[in-house]
Amino acid sequence: MSEQRTEALAAQVARVRDSGVLGRSHGLIQLFDYLAAPAQAGRTLREADVAHEVFGRALALSGDASIRVYIHRLRKKLDDFYAGAGAAEPQRLVIPVGEYRLEIADVSVPAPGRQATARPRWLWPALAATAALLAANAGAWWWVARTGAPSHDLARAAASPLWSQIGRERPVVVVVGDYYIFGDTEFGEGPKRMIRAFEINSPADLDAWLMDNPQLQGRYVDLDTYYTPVGATLALREIMPLVLQAAGGMDRVRVTTASHLTPDLMKSADIVYVGYLSALRMLQEPVFERSRFTIGSTYDELIDRKTGQSFVSGAGSAGPDRPNRDYGYLAHFRGPAGNHVIIVAGNRDMGVMQMAEVASDPAALAALNMRGQGPIEALYEVDGVGRTALGAKPVFDVRATSDPDVEQVAVQRP
Repeated sequence: MSEQRTEALAAQVARVRDSGVLGRSHGLIQLFDYLAAPAQAGRTLREADVAHEVFGRALALSGDASIRVYIHRLRKKLDDFYAGAGAAEPQRLVIPVGEYRLEIADVSVPAPGRQATARPRWLWPALAATAALLAANAGAWWWVARTGAPSHDLARAAASPLWSQIGRERPVVVVVGDYYIFGDTEFGEGPKRMIRAFEINSPADLDAWLMDNPQLQGRYVDLDTYYTPVGATLALREIMPLVLQAAGGMDRVRVTTASHLTPDLMKSADIVYVGYLSALRMLQEPVFERSRFTIGSTYDELIDRKTGQSFVSGAGSAGPDRPNRDYGYLAHFRGPAGNHVIIVAGNRDMGVMQMAEVASDPAALAALNMRGQGPIEALYEVDGVGRTALGAKPVFDVRATSDPDVEQVAVQRP
């Protein structure tokens, strides 16, 4: 490689590294730094070299799908950078297919080996599942965004203290709670099943867990796959027309998932969260640092900090035709940058779907007797059969006041 190309490669490496696009995945960052190191220039690296020198594995793991998945993820991160912050760059970094090295390429020249290259066969089930999830969710968001003129009830709900400040000074980001799932290869060529683990909520979490459990390296692999619970998607149908009404149109509203929420978005936009309380991710700390409640260890539980009372979802324990109970949560508070944050959530499907109905019902909002523009917090008991909610009643709310010198009133409902 000429000196000019070497300098161009080093410049692009620095831009990608400084952009933060690689996230907090230690494995991904280590792989990038390894491939970018000048010491690798001219070397022909094998998969076994990467396994040993990056991940500390002594064996030549030619059949270890996780190494190829890391390369796939790194290619995707590079694509993300050059589609966003690096879109104006005249050159870009590429990883030629079938090779383990970084190369510099002019943006007008197709990346080496990228044309007509078949994806590894084992990736198709994961990609198909991801595509189906995205299509389902995108379809739901498109459908609600295409609803007709706002009704009188919608305008009344948008004028309530819960919604009246949303979208006035900032655009609105609707955040849908989602969950990370990864693959179990059973030490074979590709994933045999998908796994959801509460303690592993991102590729970075999976990397850290595998570092602590090196005997499982190669068995569990990142698929870059997430799912949204049915209840959150259905709740979105109720909430989106209300958000569009409050914000003043589609051009001021963006939809993303909790896994893709960034600190910049949290500061620059008003936030409306729709989903399970256990899927708040980055929003969990700002929500519960000021809340009367805290999340319980079962992930389906809220605990009253002052009384110790526990509110546990019965979802999963009731049959399809048996009485069931869940809990829903509504909140409105100021975020770290003075922006407005609304939480429409539940422990499980029944709770979040019922909260979407409450949040869009002027009569239900009026029953909370909210005053002023201060913080709002309410907990609802939701009764139903199976996954079908039959009604909700507030068991606790904080009545907001616009006077900062007046203590908020906590109301325990019978």
